[in-house]
Amino acid sequence: MVKDLFRRKSLNKLFEEAKSDDHGLKRHLGAWNLTFLGVGAVIGAGIFVLTGQAAAQYAGPGIVISFIISGLACAFAGLCYAEFSAMIPISGSAYTYSYATLGELLAWIIGWDLILEYLFAASTVAVGWSGYVVSFLQDFNINISPQFSAATGTVLVNVPEMGWKPETAQLAQSLIEKGINIASLDHVTALINVPAMIIIGAIALLLVIGIKESTNFNNLMVIAKLGVIILFIAIGFFFVKYANWTPFIPKNTGVPGHFGWSGILRGAGVIFFAYIGFDAVSTAAQETKNPQRDMPIGIMGSLGISTILYILVAIVLTGIVSYTALNVADPIAVGVNAMGQSMFWLRPIIKLAAIAGLSSVILVMLMGQPRIFFSMSKDGLLPPIFSKVHPKFKTPYVSTIMTSFVAMIIAGTLPISILGELVSIGTLLAFAIVCISIIVLRKTKPDIPRPFKTPWVPVIPILGALVCFIQMASLPLDTWLRLAVWMLIGFVIYFTYGIKHSHVKKERNKEFSENE
Repeated sequence: MVKDLFRRKSLNKLFEEAKSDDHGLKRHLGAWNLTFLGVGAVIGAGIFVLTGQAAAQYAGPGIVISFIISGLACAFAGLCYAEFSAMIPISGSAYTYSYATLGELLAWIIGWDLILEYLFAASTVAVGWSGYVVSFLQDFNINISPQFSAATGTVLVNVPEMGWKPETAQLAQSLIEKGINIASLDHVTALINVPAMIIIGAIALLLVIGIKESTNFNNLMVIAKLGVIILFIAIGFFFVKYANWTPFIPKNTGVPGHFGWSGILRGAGVIFFAYIGFDAVSTAAQETKNPQRDMPIGIMGSLGISTILYILVAIVLTGIVSYTALNVADPIAVGVNAMGQSMFWLRPIIKLAAIAGLSSVILVMLMGQPRIFFSMSKDGLLPPIFSKVHPKFKTPYVSTIMTSFVAMIIAGTLPISILGELVSIGTLLAFAIVCISIIVLRKTKPDIPRPFKTPWVPVIPILGALVCFIQMASLPLDTWLRLAVWMLIGFVIYFTYGIKHSHVKKERNKEFSENE
């Protein structure tokens, strides 16, 4: 019984699956498509929100150094993903890699854990998308009822000149400083976040129709947001005030993590999550024309482009506006305002870019999760319905519809803070296991052909796993408890269904009976 938990999937079997087209999925994607998928997943709320907030709270203009540190740390995991995705180009991503190296139970854990990354990430970003859309429509005097634009049970306050905002202690204190009693303002309790549910439903429909149509849409969204980001960088350089970069590394306040070098390191930890999403590229392996060549290009290319853009935006933003004024939900818009009335036309374009950017993130996340289920179902660990492919569109339509429906409910009812923490811990655990798996496979199967090899093994994988575990340790206890509950549910499913229907188990039993 215990041996069954650590049975591994044959690498030869995986290589056969990778070469075969019997899975029913269409091979449409090339290196550019994969790179755009990665950029689509990474460039989202991080560049439009996190850059300014991390500068204001932790690092000042030194946030540029934080992005360099964080980008290098994320590259460790990226290099490990690149080796696996080229060697085992299967849709299961980290789930498949761990199945081949660490055994079935750990593969199940990582597959179940990836739901936290992809499914909950789609819901999280949909909530952010809803906020930007509501704000954008308000600029044109189109108002969505507050009861239908926030998580269930959220108490909203109608703040003068700001609109409806969630009631928090910080908001109450800021209003007191302005001489406003929060109790005197209009309050409502939200019922459900309708815009967040609508965008998930719309993207789910697109994903069912086809991978080619989905990637074309993603490419358009990525081109739109990259164009606006580059426009902001190019124009912004003319409005930079060098005094805003002085001091480049603000003096530490006496509290660890608040400015100084400790603040830069804290900032690097916070913005690490801005890079989450590049690993979703590996879930499209079986829809890629030449995965051995194109998967590493897509993963490392998207990480490189995203890192450069993050650094340039950080340089320009902290040069236009003092970092002390950037602790807001829309720091890029604050930067545009600081350019003066002549640049006011850029503000709605920035919001549109944010909406486009978040749309592409939702698409990539919703594309990744069904393909994890597809691989788990193909292995027998989930029911066959999860690997059902549409006869016309050649997409895993049943799992796409099911996961999108759950994502809609989550996005409509849960607050973004809880969702964000669950996404973080799920992603970091996935990254850590992939890094460890590289070391294991190099020891156990050193002669396997590797079209792309992670350099400086075991140093790079160890550093990657270490960074991930440190980040996980910094997350709140409540997040760990939610992870434990989630994993408990997963264990129940595995031990009542997966372990009995495992194809690897059936093949082993068949071989054993034949040898007798």
